[in-house]
Parts: sequence; C-alpha cells; structure tokens
Amino acid sequence: MESYDFIVVGGGSAGCVVASRLTEDPDVSVCLLEAGGTDSSPLIHTPVGAVAMMPTKINNWGFETVPQPGLNGRNGYQPRGKTLGGSSSINAMMYARGHRYDYDLWESLGNKGWSYNECLPYFKKAENNEVHHNQFHGQGGPLNVADLRSPSDLLERYLQACESIGVPRNHDVNGAEQVGAMPTQVTQLNGERCSAAKAYLTPSLTRPNLTVITRATTHKVLFEDKKAVGVEYGLKGQRFQIKCTKEVILSAGAFGSPQLLMLSGIGAKENLDVHGIPQIHDLPGVGENLQDHIDLVHSYRSSSKRDTFGVSMQMVVEMSKAVPQWITRRSGKMSSNFAEGIGFLCSESDVQVPDLEFVFVVAVVDDHARKIHASHGFSSHVTLLRPKSIGTVKLNSADPYDAPRIDPAFFSHPEDMEIMIKGWKKQRQMLESNAFDDVRGETFYPVDETDDKAIEQDIRNRADTQYHPVGTCKMGTPDDKFAVVDSDLKVYGMSGLRVVDASIMPTLVGGNTNAPTIMIAEKVVDSIKQQYALLKQTKTASCEPS
Repeated sequence: MESYDFIVVGGGSAGCVVASRLTEDPDVSVCLLEAGGTDSSPLIHTPVGAVAMMPTKINNWGFETVPQPGLNGRNGYQPRGKTLGGSSSINAMMYARGHRYDYDLWESLGNKGWSYNECLPYFKKAENNEVHHNQFHGQGGPLNVADLRSPSDLLERYLQACESIGVPRNHDVNGAEQVGAMPTQVTQLNGERCSAAKAYLTPSLTRPNLTVITRATTHKVLFEDKKAVGVEYGLKGQRFQIKCTKEVILSAGAFGSPQLLMLSGIGAKENLDVHGIPQIHDLPGVGENLQDHIDLVHSYRSSSKRDTFGVSMQMVVEMSKAVPQWITRRSGKMSSNFAEGIGFLCSESDVQVPDLEFVFVVAVVDDHARKIHASHGFSSHVTLLRPKSIGTVKLNSADPYDAPRIDPAFFSHPEDMEIMIKGWKKQRQMLESNAFDDVRGETFYPVDETDDKAIEQDIRNRADTQYHPVGTCKMGTPDDKFAVVDSDLKVYGMSGLRVVDASIMPTLVGGNTNAPTIMIAEKVVDSIKQQYALLKQTKTASCEPS
C-alpha cells in the first residue's frame, strides 16, 4: 500500500492551496485525490467558457436540491466544479471577500484566530492584485486579481444606475469600505482564468513529492481506532487504498466533505443507521448548518447588441472578431466574465452592514443559463447576503457515487423573504433608472412592483442559489454540539483528520466565497506547517545527547 505524509481529498479551491503549500517542503509527501479530471479544457481557461459549463455537466457535478417548499416546490440547481480547481474553474471569477464583520463574528463565536485582522494577512498572501497597492491587498501571491481587459460600455450605465438609487461608486469593495458599486475585479491572468489550480497546483506539478490522481472518487477515510490512517478510493472500476503518516485533509467542499465524513462513519447515528454505516464517532453537526446565498435575477432585452451577449447574427459577427482578438491579445469579448459589475448595499438605512449584493451581467440570465432566449439583453442578480434559513446535507445512500441529499431550506425563515422583497424592489428601481432608458427593452418577467404578494411569488417561482454553499462541517467551540472542527480545523474526537474548505465557515460571509475559501486554506496550511515543524524540532532535540 502506497504511503504519503498527507492525503488531500478534493482538488478544488482549498485542496489546490493545501497540496501546493505543503509540498513546498521537499521532505513532505502529499497525494491529492480529485474526482474530476484535469483542468486542460479550453472552456476553463477562456473566461467566456463558463457559460458552457455552468448549465451542463461539463466539469460540473450539476447537483440538484430536494424540492424546496420555499421555492414553490421546485428543485434548486447546485453547480459545483468537478475538475482540478473545483468551482474556481467554472465560476464567474469574481473576486470578493465579504465584510470585516463576518470574520469578527467568527471570532466572537469562540473561534480564536479568525478575526478580520488575523485573516487579512492570508488574503494578502494569496493575492497578486494588479491594481490596488495598499494595506488591504497583496502583491506576489499565486492568485492573480485584475480588472477586466475589455469591459462592456454598459458597465458605466450600471454604475450610474446604482448612484441613482443611493448606492455610491466604490473603487474597491474589498478595501476599507464595502458599501458601493464597482467594475468587478476578476481572478484572471493575462486575460485567462486564474483558478486555484492554475495559481497553485500547475506550478507545483513537477515536484517529486506531489502525486495528483484525477478521476478518483474517494469512498471513505480509513481509521485505526479514531486515528485517520488513509483513504479508500475508486479509479477506473478498481478499488485502491493508500496510507498516510500524518493527516487526511478533506477539501471536498460543503457537499462533499460532510458526505465523506458520513460515509466514513462520522456523524449522527440516525443518519448513518438508515444506510447501514457503522458509526465510528458521534458528531451530530456533520451535514448540519448548510447556509447558501439565495438570489433573484432581473433580465431585460436590449437594443445594444455590441455591448451585450445574445443569440443573434450580430453575435456571430462580434464573435468572429473576438476569437482572433483573444488568440492574439487575450482581450475582447472572450475575456469577459459576463458578471462585469458588483455592488454591496443595505436593504434599509438603519442597516449597518450591507445585506444585499448586486451582480450586473451583460447578458440575459434565466435559470442559470439553462433557458436560452433568442435576443440580446442585460441582467442583474440581487443576493441576500446573510440568510437566516439553515439547511442540511445528508446521504441518499451508502454509495459514494451517489449525489448527496442537499436541502438548503430556502426561505424557511420568514425574515429572509422580507429582506428579499426589499432587494427585489431596489434592483428593479436600479435597472429601470434613466441610465438604461435608451438601451432597455422589456423585462422577461413583468411583475407589478407595488404588489408585495406578486413580488413574493416571483421570488418563489424564480429565485435560486448564488453558488455559495457553506457551513456543513462547522468550526466551533467544544461546547457547541453542532461544531465539527476546532479553530485549527481538526475534526473533534478524531486524530489525523481535518476539514479545510468552505464547509467549516460557521456563518456565511457577506460576499462571494471563492476568495475566502482560498484564504482559509492559506491560513490553516500555515498552521499545519508550523505544527509539524515544531514536532520535528522536538524529536530532533530529544535525540540529541545530553
């Protein structure tokens, strides 16, 4: 049986960071297991390729939720990356960290070391920001952050429209103040996607101490008593086991990590017994505390075909120009992330921290791009940043190849709908402002904006995830019965086992989750390296003659 120092399960936004950083030490061996394939597809590296992956199973798990009563019985859609780089290889590349409040809240809940001031150095360590050079941003990090190379002219209209409803321009929503609207900064390098795989893993692949195995589905963690000693995985119809001398690190995401813990016998007994899985350790918080951003899109037809994406002969002409521009200069429409504008705002004047987010898109967005309209247009998402609805992730079966049972319980808390209706109105007001008058056509889903009941039904009929599930392996204190990991992300009651990904967030941050997930990995891998360096020093000292 092959043996490594560390086994990392999941080659996504966190796993790529962990594997790369650990193998900076040539004496440390790491095996990274990824259920998806390599990130070689041009759809990944060409920014506009996201539109082909998001609504399909291309590099995408394409999960669905159980029927949601809060969405009038609809099944929600949950795209997640199934390739090296994980969701950072299929997302819209938006760079947003959330608010200072979010991380200070984590620490106030007893998670020592997770305040904003203690997390900021790791955001900066990860980052190479081409534009912002100040105390809030980093240079020289693996993750390149840039302005869009060829933004649409509609972006200026979006900023004017935000100003017209009281949302000011803000040159950096990741800086001193989050409130405001700006052109989206993106995780791109030279006009190409800069995923976690591209940033961290690709430069590390030649290291002899790093083994990467793709299309490998991890079945379970192997234990001796309550110590993780390896994993079992499947590849090409065969079953393999590998061992580790130090730790198994789960970085399979908010759905995959709790699923794998339960498949391995860690979780609430009632959740395991129903599938005939022997319990190794009782940890009732596994799969609980699922939080996700609920989101509603308004879309309008547009007469501005040059500045938008759409289905038309004009688009064929535009793309015939864009392809050579992309090939020769890595600019033009092919470098667009579609979601070219971002904004953070408050639902009411007395709200202290932004509780809503705008995402302005230079295309028609309907049902995650799964409904295609033969027209050009523009759209905006409004996202509820701190929902109070809490869901679960459970097993559908004991088969590791089955999708998990995902229940976000959208709108199960009544306050979420109250704030979402306010967000609906603010977004509609923004999009129907004078800034868009000469390019705006009709909306695809007209609703009387004075009728709150009609607005609520529109939300229940069309709202869905903004792709930010977190919290299902919650970080917390020992007296929190639903905490799964401690502040070092070690699984309670076990040894040699950690979870390092978005599932450890005790609460959902008020912003996109990719940059925070990378920060989490940077922070914890630093702690891991320090821990084992101290152990090595202690062993060396104990062997020296007195």
